Amino acid sequence: MNVRKIITCTEDIHTEGGRPVDPPARTAVVLAVIENPWAGQGFVEDLLPGIDEVAPKLGELLAPRVVEALAAPVEAYGKAAIVGLDGEIEHGSALIHTLKFGDHFRTAADATTLLPAVEKRAAAGTVFDIPLKHITDATIRSHHQTIEVRVPDGPRADEIVIGLAAAAQGRPQARLAPLSTER
Repeated sequence: MNVRKIITCTEDIHTEGGRPVDPPARTAVVLAVIENPWAGQGFVEDLLPGIDEVAPKLGELLAPRVVEALAAPVEAYGKAAIVGLDGEIEHGSALIHTLKFGDHFRTAADATTLLPAVEKRAAAGTVFDIPLKHITDATIRSHHQTIEVRVPDGPRADEIVIGLAAAAQGRPQARLAPLSTER
């Protein structure tokens, strides 16, 4: 696995809707810009060797970093794969839609639900949204949120941006009724 760079971003929202948020609502994102392991190979029928080589290392690299950056217990989480223009969306999906990647974050966050994801092919600097859901109950509406991020110089055509995102709470000032009220 060739990592060009790792980016860590945190955000603390102190006011929402004109009202204080106490404690401030914290989110964190960690992104790794890596060389696409299938770059230059044309159509690769069997992605499994690349998955086995790269996905566990990425999960092991990113999961503790995003938890550390959040500096609080994780309540919501998500993941991303943004593939450079010479790659396939399947290349990003292969790396993030495997337990070999996601279980590192589930373990670090003490989570049980599936990680929501965004994956797409895009040019360097493209803005993308990482969806988040509650770590143990995906029906908890207050924790459905997104984090907007971008890497100004990535992904290059032969790269993939792989990311993990976490929130220490639901949306600031969330006030939607529980999903159970609509059943």
